[in-house]
Parts: sequence; structure tokens; C-alpha cells
Amino acid sequence: MRVERDLLGEREVPAAAYWGIHTLRARENFPITGTPIGSKPFLIEALASVKEASAAANGELGHLDGDRVRAITAACEEIRGGMLRDQFVVDVIQGGAGTSTNMNANEVIANRGLEHLGHERGEYSFLHPNEHVNRSQSTNDVYATAVRIALARGALRLAEATEVLRAAFVAKADEFADVIKLGRTQLQDAVPMTLGQEFAGYAVMLGEDRERLLEAVALLHEINLGGTAIGTGLAAPPGYAEAAAERLAALTELPLRPAPDLVEATQDAGAYVQVSGALKRLAVKLSKVCNDLRLLSSGPRAGLGEIVLPAVQVGSSLMPGKVNPVIPEVVNAIAFEVVGHDATVTMAAEAGQLQLNPFVPLIHQAISESCEHLAAGCGTLAQRCVGGIVANRQKLVENALGSTAVLTALIPEIGYRAGVELAAAAAAEGRDVRDLAVARGLLSEARLEEVLAGVFGGPASGAVAGEDKER
Repeated sequence: MRVERDLLGEREVPAAAYWGIHTLRARENFPITGTPIGSKPFLIEALASVKEASAAANGELGHLDGDRVRAITAACEEIRGGMLRDQFVVDVIQGGAGTSTNMNANEVIANRGLEHLGHERGEYSFLHPNEHVNRSQSTNDVYATAVRIALARGALRLAEATEVLRAAFVAKADEFADVIKLGRTQLQDAVPMTLGQEFAGYAVMLGEDRERLLEAVALLHEINLGGTAIGTGLAAPPGYAEAAAERLAALTELPLRPAPDLVEATQDAGAYVQVSGALKRLAVKLSKVCNDLRLLSSGPRAGLGEIVLPAVQVGSSLMPGKVNPVIPEVVNAIAFEVVGHDATVTMAAEAGQLQLNPFVPLIHQAISESCEHLAAGCGTLAQRCVGGIVANRQKLVENALGSTAVLTALIPEIGYRAGVELAAAAAAEGRDVRDLAVARGLLSEARLEEVLAGVFGGPASGAVAGEDKER
């Protein structure tokens, strides 16, 4: 063990730990989820990037000597490369506006930097977590900046996953371009369409939501680094904010820029609300699509049964042969979670007071989980479901041709009133509206076939002709 000191007194810290007394206290104070911040790679990379950029800016402005800049830089480069993740041990949900996370980073970087300088961990007179690693900084600008970078990374990964899913729907739309089916509104028969059009609609929906997400991500590129505690820049040298932001943009390869008003930027959580709202919108759309897939594949014999989803696992411990739509179901579950996270972000953003919002750790946890789970859900849905969907072509054509919805195509020929009468008669007598239309002399069989062929196209025309000959 080694002894470290803070405002509250002395504590023993494991000698092998790169974290120190502040992290020790945070671990004791926040045994909330059991999930450490080290499990959030984008956040740890972002924290290391902020610290590296800050050290470079301080060195450039003459506020940190070259040896310490090099030691901090070396430690940060290692952390950005994946080292020491197990040393970031504070809980993802914490009080204190992220101070515990910032101090965890300061201590790990300081102790690793000390080793680069040839000293032992804990010899802070040579490289101090606050005096040197945190120079010109406050948790309130460091943590907020790191969170924005981390969430931007997570959202961009989600955008990539969304594009994969969109492409899967596009491929199916092309495959099903000639498959006639019955459209439905309010779960009732509507008018004919193609299965390709149905799947193309899903692709367009996803593309639109991807664009809305990227628009929201752009708001995260505005950072408050250099504002220190409340945005006034107290304890940071002139030029630091601009120099640190420039270095940070280069490190992250993101178009980061200092906020025009650092006081406003330090307290405002509007960008988080916007991003969370875009995630909720995507989740709602995904859930709707999955509801459709479950409904269209229902049965397989007593439901719609118009498409067949890939069988990925046994569906029942009791009922033989049962296969459930588990992939759409898990995406539904993710969507419900994301809606809940959006409510959490909304309340946390509203709960800020005066110059700071202390609930940014909770906001980060909610949005990062939404991004992670939605990205995983999109990938799973594309790979284990959409790509293997098969059209039940016979059932689709039967449903389309046997419905009273066919009458919509006949209205220009027979009129709306006659169409209503045919629909009522078909329901009462249990007959096909096409048979009734011909039987009542409203149009000839040849004209009926010609009209329906124009609606259903080549493949449907053949199906209509074949059914007519059989009848």
C-alpha cells in the first residue's frame, strides 16, 4: 500500500494502482451500477485526448515544462491506444458533475506519467494530478468536453450501423420489386402494392433518421474547454481555450470548436436533449418496422404469413415446431429502453441549476447506452433477420387478388356505388368480387383481366389469368 492525502485526510491506496485517493473515495461513495467508466472506451479515449491537448496548450503557452508535457502526452497516448482501461474504476453513475471521473483520469495519467519520468507511483511532487495534469482545467469543462466527444463517437458508430440496416432493406426491396401484395391501413385491406415498395419504405425511413442523427451530432462539436469552472476561464491563461481546442480537434479528427459563450456552454444541456431526441425518433421507427415484420410473418398458418423470417432458435420449451420472431422482438425491447433513456435525459437536463448541470454523468450513461444498444440492434436485425427474409409469394398474391380492395382498381370502370354494392354482396355471399363483377355484367372477363393486369403488372397478370381459367 501507499499513503495519499487529500482535503479530508490520509488513506492507504494499493501500491499497484494507477488511481489514487480521490478515485478511492469515489469507489466507496458510488457503488451504484457496478459498471466502471473503463467499460466506456469512447469516454476514456476522449478524456485522454482532452488531457493531452491541454498539456500541449499549456506547454505552448509556457505554463508547463517540456518534461511534464512529454510525460503526460506519453501516458495519454497509451491510454488512447487501449492501455490501463482497468484503472478507470469509478462508477458510470455518480454525484459531483463528473469530478470523480476527471480525478480518476488525472490520477491514472499522473502515475503513468511518473513512470515515464523515472519515478514511483504516488510521487506527486514530480507530476501532480491537479497541479500538472489538470492545469488550466476544471472538471466542468474537461468532463463536458470529453462527454461530447464520446457521444459524438457513439452516435457516428450508430449512424454506420443504421446505414448497414438501410442497405439490407434496399437489397430486399430490389429482390421483392415484382412481388404483388395487399397494402393495409388500420390493419384492414387497402390497395395493392409490391413487397418491394413496402421494404423500400423502411429503407427511406432509416435513411431519414440517420440524417437527423447526424444533424444532432453536429451540435456536440461545440465545446466549452477553457471555460474552467463556470465558463469565465478563471485560472486558465489567455489563448488557452483556442490552443487546446485546436490541438483537440487535430487529435480527435472531429470538427471541434470553442463555444462562442463559454458561460452558456458550461450550463446548457440542449445538445444532449437534441441527440437523445434523435435517438428516440430512430428507436420509434425501428420498433414500428419490427412490429410490421412480426405481423407480416405471423402464423405461419393462422396469421398473415406473407413473409418468412429466418429461424434462428427454437421458440418454445413445450410447443413442438414453434419458432418466434426473436430478432425483431429484441430490437423492440431496445427501442423501449431508448425511450426511457430519453425521459431520463430530459429530466436530467432540466435539473441543472445556475452555472452548471451536475447530472451530465447520468446524461452520458443514458445516451451512450442508447447508441450502443441501437447500433447492436441494427446490426443484429440486418444480419440475422432482414437479410434472410423470404417472400411467401403464393400467399401474397392470394391475399391481394381475393380482397375487396381489388374494387378500388375497378372504380374507374364500374363507379364507386357499384363497388360498394359488390363489396357488400361479396361479404354476404362469401364470393370473390371479381366473379361478382363479371356475373353482374359490370365488365367483361377480358376487361377485368386487362384492368387488373395493369394494376398488378406482368407476374400478377399471369396469376389472374391462371385463376380465371381454373374458375
